Amino acid sequence: MATKIRLQRRGRKGYAFYSIVAADSRAPRDGKFIEKIGTYNPNTNPATVDLNFDRALYWVMVGAQPTDTVRNILSREGVYMKKHLLGGVAKGAFDEAQAEARFNAWKENKQSGLDALKAKLDAEKKAAENARLEAEKKINEEIAKKVADKKAAAAAAKAEAEAAANAEAAPAEEAPAAETAAEA
Repeated sequence: MATKIRLQRRGRKGYAFYSIVAADSRAPRDGKFIEKIGTYNPNTNPATVDLNFDRALYWVMVGAQPTDTVRNILSREGVYMKKHLLGGVAKGAFDEAQAEARFNAWKENKQSGLDALKAKLDAEKKAAENARLEAEKKINEEIAKKVADKKAAAAAAKAEAEAAANAEAAPAEEAPAAETAAEA
């Protein structure tokens, strides 16, 4: 029986979510499987992988052939690095303690790279948000300036209209006063 390590699709339409399974190569993609060894969610940034490392390593060591996508996932998670190091131990190139130390050093280097990537993404996100807020503040200031100008123009027009009304009313009031003075 030829064994494959493949993705098994789950999730709803438009939001794929995969299980990483060891299955008979003749079984359909979403059909019967031997063992579920993890999950893969490509919808997050970066993609989320939850993997049972020991079982994945076991299946790779016994000769299960992964699909291309699963091979990339296993490689990123370090399964193939561990297999390579265990091959060196089997050949006598170094002992198991050295292999474990090399694997841990590789894993820490990989983790620091991921942390740097997350920090960079967070910084870019924060910078984009700040730029958006600054643009919104500028727009709000322009709108406030237009509203203030419009209110000032309306107030000036109102004051001008009142002054004109007062000017018309003042000569009319002076005329009756002049007439009463002329009569006396």
